[in-house]
Amino acid sequence: MFQICYASKTTSNDLKILNDLRDILDEARHFNVKHDICGVLYFADEYFFQCLEGDQDTIEMLLDKLFKDPRHHQIKLYQHTEIKQRHFSQWSMKYVKRSSQIQQFFLDQGYEKFAPLCLSQQDLPKLLHLLYEIEETEL
Repeated sequence: MFQICYASKTTSNDLKILNDLRDILDEARHFNVKHDICGVLYFADEYFFQCLEGDQDTIEMLLDKLFKDPRHHQIKLYQHTEIKQRHFSQWSMKYVKRSSQIQQFFLDQGYEKFAPLCLSQQDLPKLLHLLYEIEETEL
């Protein structure tokens, strides 16, 4: 079992981002069910944060696809590691919308808004725990 976490900035403007988010979630959920991948996606302040869990070869294929996806740039990989158990096994792709808990987490780290490209590796467990605990939302 493998886990990868990354952050990226959207290339979409405010008018297009909602459609892009819907497309990303639809594509991810369809693919993930077929390939036994699970994870979580968070979007706020023009940035994505995503964690994916599953077979290493499949995850690496998804990463390659991500780097070619024109909806993302400034991609930063955080965690690329083997795990004993999945954290997001209940969801093919959980979506968490803007959350005051995530906002507070970043304020506690010294950032005025959601700034996932600035996170350190040590901050990941707390962020992942918050994303696990916060209720899933619909677009």
